[in-house]
Amino acid sequence: MNTPALQVGGLTPLTTTDFPGYLAAVVFCQGCPWRCGYCHNPHLIPPDTSAQLGWAEVVAFLKRRTGLLDGVVFSGGEPTLQAGLADAIREVRKLGFRVGLHSASPYPKKLATILPWLDWVGFDVKAPFAEYEAITGVPGSGIKARAGLHALLESGVAYEVRTTVHSDLLGTEALLKIAADLRDLGVQNFILQEFRPQGCTNPGLCAGSSPLTDKLIAQIAPLFNRFEVRRA
Repeated sequence: MNTPALQVGGLTPLTTTDFPGYLAAVVFCQGCPWRCGYCHNPHLIPPDTSAQLGWAEVVAFLKRRTGLLDGVVFSGGEPTLQAGLADAIREVRKLGFRVGLHSASPYPKKLATILPWLDWVGFDVKAPFAEYEAITGVPGSGIKARAGLHALLESGVAYEVRTTVHSDLLGTEALLKIAADLRDLGVQNFILQEFRPQGCTNPGLCAGSSPLTDKLIAQIAPLFNRFEVRRA
């Protein structure tokens, strides 16, 4: 197989949290078309061609971890930006690993093509779909996110949908709207994760507080078969 044209911005050799239920490595893909102010990996946003790590180095590492790791997660940045993602996923599967993906779906058609090769997806929903631009800075991003989520739900691939909560960006009304939209689409597994300031380069956002009150959580939780709050 030809070496995938994958720009790798970093590698976490072991995680117990990024692929639920499995010991995994995380491959961070360089580049993202969206500009979310609370991003905690802003160094991965530019599509820099001078990647920190070559894909061949990643594969060599994974070969040494065969039998020790259960899976590999492609994260970012936004992995679906990468032209070589599909080839990289297939190569990882041939090594015997399960494959997970973290995505916000700026490229829903590309996401749909790789879903058959995935075991699990962590899908980021940024805002009510009609209000995405306020978070991503990109017009039409909500339409793409909704299309990608629909493809994921139709695929039958295991998933979690999660929304990062920041008091200055998503208030109670917006969170209730997100929850209602997701319920109507058929989402069964929803997670609210509090904003973490680590890595965020926007000083105005780093001091944000959580709007997740007990009352709000009690309103949202019954809408889903599985609901979780991940505190900062």
